[in-house]
Amino acid sequence: MTTAKSASISVAPSRLSARERSATYALRPLAPGQGGAFALSAIERAELVKRGLPARAVQEMSAAMGLPREQLMRAVGLARSTVERKLAARGRLSEAESEKLVGLSRLIGQVDAMVRESGEAPVGFDAARWFAAWMGEPVAALGGLRPQQLLDTADGREALATLLLQMRSGVYA
Repeated sequence: MTTAKSASISVAPSRLSARERSATYALRPLAPGQGGAFALSAIERAELVKRGLPARAVQEMSAAMGLPREQLMRAVGLARSTVERKLAARGRLSEAESEKLVGLSRLIGQVDAMVRESGEAPVGFDAARWFAAWMGEPVAALGGLRPQQLLDTADGREALATLLLQMRSGVYA
């Protein structure tokens, strides 16, 4: 069976509407050589957010990261009851909810791109799982905060993107 990948989880394309397929194809952060939301332009990311991601993107992202769904929802600031209701109804996330997941996908894609561009990507490197482990550990450059404490706001995600760039260039301050 041919499958599309969303956050590296297989979904049968025939079961998706055209609108859902476009959102699914846009979130492929983990396949080698792809950056998912990181590879999209700002305009493409904005369009994706405005359309709203399918609620199942939360399940797919948590599975890709190897995290319990509840832990992922807490980290990005999604209301558990709202997401569960939307999952049951096969609904879509709001713009605000979608923006948080697209922002997370962008960060994972940034890690993936950095490691692959370095030429030192370990065999089987999984950016989503690396990010999941990293986000739970205190980081000195963040004043001892854990990255997951910053994932729920746009400014926090921007601070993490900047830190990742600093790590890449060796300017870790």
